[in-house]
Amino acid sequence: MSEIRSGCLRRCVRLALAASLAVVVAAAGWPQDRPQVSLETSETLFTLLTAINTCGYDQELGASDPLRGQIRAEVAKAVENTAGAQDVVGPMCAFYRQHMSPEPARDLSQYVSLALYLGEPPAFALKVKEGELPPDARALADMVPLMQAFYQKVGLHAIWERHRERYAQLMEIYHVPLAKMTFDTEIYLKMPSAGYLGRQFTVYLDAMGAPGQTNARNYASDYYVVISPTSGTAIKLQQIRHTYLHYLLDPLALKNGSSFKRLEPLLENVKEAPMDEAFKSNISLLVTECLIRAIEIRLNKTPDAERNKTLDEDDKEGYVLTRNFYEVLGKFERDPAGMRNAYPDMVGMIDVSKEMKRVSLIEFSGEAAPELLHLAGSQDQHLLLNAERRLAAGDPDTAQKLAQQALDKQEEDAGRALFILAEVATAKGDLEGARAYFERALETAHEPKVIAWSHVYLGRIFDLKEDRFAALNHYREAVDVAGDAVPEARLAAQKGMDQPYEPPVAKQPE
Repeated sequence: MSEIRSGCLRRCVRLALAASLAVVVAAAGWPQDRPQVSLETSETLFTLLTAINTCGYDQELGASDPLRGQIRAEVAKAVENTAGAQDVVGPMCAFYRQHMSPEPARDLSQYVSLALYLGEPPAFALKVKEGELPPDARALADMVPLMQAFYQKVGLHAIWERHRERYAQLMEIYHVPLAKMTFDTEIYLKMPSAGYLGRQFTVYLDAMGAPGQTNARNYASDYYVVISPTSGTAIKLQQIRHTYLHYLLDPLALKNGSSFKRLEPLLENVKEAPMDEAFKSNISLLVTECLIRAIEIRLNKTPDAERNKTLDEDDKEGYVLTRNFYEVLGKFERDPAGMRNAYPDMVGMIDVSKEMKRVSLIEFSGEAAPELLHLAGSQDQHLLLNAERRLAAGDPDTAQKLAQQALDKQEEDAGRALFILAEVATAKGDLEGARAYFERALETAHEPKVIAWSHVYLGRIFDLKEDRFAALNHYREAVDVAGDAVPEARLAAQKGMDQPYEPPVAKQPE
């Protein structure tokens, strides 16, 4: 390749190579080696929830699958029969009692938040710097070393392995209704989730939580739902579907962000509404939530009387565009166009004056049901989080502006900002620019995920430049950094060490 002299041909080849790398770095930057929608278990989540069960977390114990009680009994026996176990359990449970929430639902919620940011056992390493954790998880960061000691002392891995078969059975029970729900939702919207590269929707099933609670999270471009089985193995599909609709529709809001400016006057009319403050300060969040609620009413085929009651309640809670979207969806159902194509018109045709006049007559309720999908509050306004979301939505220009702004302000992780800029450069076919940004990211990054993947992508860039020596050095560094904390990067690096990265054959220009 280094011998090619034709400027035109060289430029075409370089663009083709950059494009091939962009396929791998696409959207959020992580390779797609698993399906976008998955049902999984997690030993990390199991460990953290078992720890708090050991310390007195008893919510809905009687309604839980018998597996929860069985595991609790086995752990209690292990603690009783293991020398020194009480010395480990005592401080852990003291920490748990000190951080108990007065709201029972939040007691579980905060530990779910922490678990989703921890790596695999036995290290349980934080996936991000402590300062980048959501506020509820950050308050529990000191629980991690206590949990590590508990895991090792009582032999929790052996207990986990002993019950893997039962977990597999529960997964099989839940798989069919979950698959049907996602399929039916995509059919209604006329848009498959497979179209979202670089994004993931994961449902975690664990027996050690309260079965009446569904915890949903959105971190960057990934969405998570944590559920626990009941004694009758019922599944709360509507709660999972609500988060799945966010997963499908949030990128459309990002992609059509310029359409929302004219709707912002509506926010003045909902200031006294009891819904979450995030909806009252971000018109994009409010529009998406209202559209989702309207879709849910349609999908539920709600009878007229119940439908009207639901729409009235949405108005009184502040979700004032639900009624509008419910009417518009009637036309959408008859139209062959999918939601991706219909979305701009749905938002663009909202009559702001008419809605403001209608909303001014609404008497808001005193309280609203909490939003299922955990809203990160001020963290949702972080520049890098929004940059990642823009990139995932196929808007590299805005992602570049946000990442550069974060870098200039020096208020967020510079390494992460540089990594996003490297992704943007790759998406635009600027291979040399991507290399420079990846190398700068390595100079400042602290997050293992960013460091490992920067080495992987630099290895691939050097392979494309036929510098195998430099490529192997980066692959080796990626393996060392990734370890067990970033298994996908480790596997990608090992593959690069086995054989040079080769892009798809580029079509030659005519």
